[in-house]
Amino acid sequence: MSDTPFMPKATAVWLVENTKISFKQIASFCGLHELEVKGIADGDVAKGIKAYNPILAGQLTREEIEASSKDVNRPLALNKKILDIKSEKKGNKYVPLSKRQDRPEAVLWLIKNCPQLSDSQIVKLVGSTKKTVSLIREKRYWNSSNLSAKDPVVSNLCSQIDIKNAIDKADRKAAKKKKEIEKEKKKLESVSESSSN
Repeated sequence: MSDTPFMPKATAVWLVENTKISFKQIASFCGLHELEVKGIADGDVAKGIKAYNPILAGQLTREEIEASSKDVNRPLALNKKILDIKSEKKGNKYVPLSKRQDRPEAVLWLIKNCPQLSDSQIVKLVGSTKKTVSLIREKRYWNSSNLSAKDPVVSNLCSQIDIKNAIDKADRKAAKKKKEIEKEKKKLESVSESSSN
C-alpha cells in the first residue's frame, strides 16, 4: 500500500482550508509538489475539486494534525490501521435479469476453452454454483439445448487476468500431480525390482 492518502489533491485542499500545517508538510503527505500546494492555497490549482476530509476517511487523526501543526518539521503520517481496504470481503454483486443467462453461457465457454479448470475455479470466476457447473459439464443442465458458449470477459463476469491466473494455477496443480504419479511409479518399480531379486 502506498503512503499517500486516497484522494491526494482533494485531501490537500481540505488540509489547506482547515489546518495550520505548512505547505511543505501537506505536499510531502499528499505526494504533491510544494508549489502545487501553494497554488491550491492561492486558488490557482485544483479549482472545482471538492475538499476531502482525511479525518472522516480515517486517513489522519486530529491528534496527528495538531502535533504536525505545532512542529513544522514533523511530517504527517498516514493512519494505515483503518485503511486496510483489501481485507474487506468482496460480496456477490447483483446481476440483472437480462444478464442472468450470461453465467451458464460463460460456464459453457470456460468448459470448452479451458478444460483444465476445476468446477470450483469456474464457480469463482463467473459466480455460479458447483451444481450448475457440473450439470453443464455433464450436459444435464435444464436449458442445455439453448446455451451458446459466451466469453465471460465479454459478459463482464471476470477479467482476462482472472482467467489467466486460474489457468496457470490449474496447470501448476496438474504438473504437481503428474510429478507425484511419476514419483509413485518409480517407487513401485524399485520395490518390484528389489522383490524380484
